[in-house]
Amino acid sequence: MQNEAGDYVDMYTPRKCSVTNRVIAAKDHASVQLNIGEIDDTGRFTGNFKTYALCGNLRQQGEGDDSLTKLCIRDDIINKNYDS
Repeated sequence: MQNEAGDYVDMYTPRKCSVTNRVIAAKDHASVQLNIGEIDDTGRFTGNFKTYALCGNLRQQGEGDDSLTKLCIRDDIINKNYDS
């Protein structure tokens, strides 16, 4: 497919689940993509964010919230001692 500038671009770019690392199918309507904003030491939004994608199968099993917490701890968005 070509865009207005004449460059060839992909019509569909598949996403991968941030937890299971599986490709999210185009028909997976239960999947979500979340942007978590980064803040500085004063608590203000810096304009940057981290993007996480969760597949529908993970959410169906009720593991979405725990998985998102683990990803945020891994990426230093949440303190390491959050679970204790």
